Amino acid sequence: MPLQGFWWWVCCRHGFTLLGREYGEKEEEEESIEMSSPGVQMTNRNGSTDVGVTQPVRTSNGLERPLLVSEEKHSLITPSSKVMCKDEQDVIVKGWLQREVCGEARRPWSRLKKYWFVLTPDSLDCYNSNEKPSKRLGSLVLTSLCSVMWPSKQTYKETGFWNVTVYGRKHCYRLYTEHLNEAVHWVCAIQKVIDSKDPMETPTQLLIKDIEESHCNQETVEEIYKLNPILRHTKNPLYAPLLPFPYGSDDHSPHNVRGYTALRDEAVKIFNSLQQMENQRDPVPLMQGVLQTCLDLRPLRDEVYCQVVKQTTDPPESGSVSDLRYWQLLTCMSCTYLPSPAVLRFLQFHLHRMKDSYPDTEMEKYADFVLSSLDKTKQREYVPSYEEISVLIQRQELVCTVHYPGSGVCKVPITSHTTAGELVEELIKRLKLTCSRNVFALFEQNHHYEQALAKATIVADALTRFENFTCKEKGFETRWRLYFKLYCFLDTEDVPKDSLEYSFLFEQAHEAVIQGYLPTNEETLQSLAALRLQFLNGDFSPNAPFPRLEELFPIYVLHSRVLASSKPQITSKPSCPSLHKGLFSGALPNGLWNNSLVKQKAEESQKFKGRMKEEGANMMSAIVDKWKALQSMDRTEVMATYLSIVKQWSGYGSTLYDIDFYMSSVGSFSQRLWLGISATSLSLYKHGEVDAFENILYNQITSFGVSDNSTFKVSVGDKEMIFETSKVDEITQLINTYLTCISNGLPHPGESGSSPCEEPSQLV
Repeated sequence: MPLQGFWWWVCCRHGFTLLGREYGEKEEEEESIEMSSPGVQMTNRNGSTDVGVTQPVRTSNGLERPLLVSEEKHSLITPSSKVMCKDEQDVIVKGWLQREVCGEARRPWSRLKKYWFVLTPDSLDCYNSNEKPSKRLGSLVLTSLCSVMWPSKQTYKETGFWNVTVYGRKHCYRLYTEHLNEAVHWVCAIQKVIDSKDPMETPTQLLIKDIEESHCNQETVEEIYKLNPILRHTKNPLYAPLLPFPYGSDDHSPHNVRGYTALRDEAVKIFNSLQQMENQRDPVPLMQGVLQTCLDLRPLRDEVYCQVVKQTTDPPESGSVSDLRYWQLLTCMSCTYLPSPAVLRFLQFHLHRMKDSYPDTEMEKYADFVLSSLDKTKQREYVPSYEEISVLIQRQELVCTVHYPGSGVCKVPITSHTTAGELVEELIKRLKLTCSRNVFALFEQNHHYEQALAKATIVADALTRFENFTCKEKGFETRWRLYFKLYCFLDTEDVPKDSLEYSFLFEQAHEAVIQGYLPTNEETLQSLAALRLQFLNGDFSPNAPFPRLEELFPIYVLHSRVLASSKPQITSKPSCPSLHKGLFSGALPNGLWNNSLVKQKAEESQKFKGRMKEEGANMMSAIVDKWKALQSMDRTEVMATYLSIVKQWSGYGSTLYDIDFYMSSVGSFSQRLWLGISATSLSLYKHGEVDAFENILYNQITSFGVSDNSTFKVSVGDKEMIFETSKVDEITQLINTYLTCISNGLPHPGESGSSPCEEPSQLV
């Protein structure tokens, strides 16, 4: 660089000096100086670099804060490549290492060349020889943003060398050695040097600190914004992040599986996406992509908040569609995750400043909405769904559809912060269930699956999960919905028969029956199915609509009967399986043999369907005959009769879970069992048996808990019971809820409360 240009660099102000430290690392290998926006980089024909910069100026009380010339020289002057080996007192580690160099060979190890490397407190230097004097071929300056990767076993298997990779701002050293202990020694030493460096701050960070220090002086703040374009809206692309990120690749990061690159590169990509969003007719997909990236890569959240604040500061057309796109994204971000405390304070200052600058405008309304959201937002598991973003950008509430027993539907407006516990409380009020002594909960449900939502679950997250499932799964049986129903049965006797809660008891009892959770005979099941028909259609009529059999009767009963009748009978004729196998497997072609098996299975399946259809018709005929005998029964009487039959089983009021394995000190069972959880005890049933073979009261339990993802343990004195099940979390949650109810003094089934309208604490 010419002498005149050099002294221009030395006389720069403090802000530009720090910018040079961050984006102009002093490396020997032809590194051009990269500037944060609004810097521009140009290279002339002679290969020298000309840089045009609008230098950021830090002010305090309107005064600039210059640095000493010597400190600026230390930051900006790059030593010549003719510098010889450094003094021994500065050397931390030195030795011969193989370095990857450019070549035409295909194999990595064919491009390795031996060099002498010296690690000092400031840099990693490369020499062609260990003799003095020796010419320095390159130098990688080590800062707090540099990174070093540990040796890879995979690389050793492929090349026979242990690798040490050191990342700088623009370049990286890929070094190799045959000895693992030598590679580890270099990595530890380099990492120790990196850790000893002071954290680097970008101009944006320094200006944010200045704004925070001067927030009471409006003139100083406005001067800072005026003198530093890096804080204001730009139409130019961003060439480097606004905040510091470690140099290097994310090849070793778990996020790389999702296709992410280095954080610095992702930050620049996101800014390009933000600029594209300005002219999008439907910005929602692009917003979802930005939110998903920030949710996956936590360090990017502060960066994107700063980028959006920058783009909403002094836009060319305030209030235009392109300007409001940034406010809409900021609204969605504020409902998904929070920035760090320092960036949060800067964001809140920016929002108040925008409110004062643009009163009675859309920007003021968005600023108010974002400020309110920042006080409520907690960490989300998922980014907002398409529907949620569509209402957020209009600053409206999301309408949530909740189903409840008896085909009931309730539409409730919610926000992005509404939890399952809050929604349960709102539904209890709307459905007038505040006098109930039982506990209600919100479930996520489809045709094959149901699980209670924890009290702190964000309802909007559940809706996003449903949207994601819908995109992957098609069909009626995979439709997801929110379902509100009874969770803990504390009082089943004193519920008024004309109340909605009584219909909940009836509908949930019927759900348990058709799922096969009522051990009784087939005659009783037919009577219950007939009562269900009377409840749905009233008195018998040939023209009445008939629901499907599986909606009235546990279909597994017919499955078991047909399978038992279709088992092949054992004959006493002698057979010679080895002879048949040898004859036919060798005589018939393999494809023909397989086709014969497929055809046989298809015929068996067709026969099974025919038998099921026949048995189903017979069962429906028997149910209709019983239905005809229920003339003149109204719906209340039907529900009371139905529940009186179900309550004859001692396990009524229990929530049943399938257990794959059970073991205790007295024995073990490998067959599937039922674990019943009620208000008073845990009970174990064999499938189809009426009485429990094990009953454990809560006051007998010494301890219980989850040992792993599929194992649940209960200790009763010296006796320990182990259950294998896929629903250990649900079991633990339900037991804890019952224990909480007991500690709160809520009545057990059969007990009378102090007041029929006493409100217990509703749990989820």
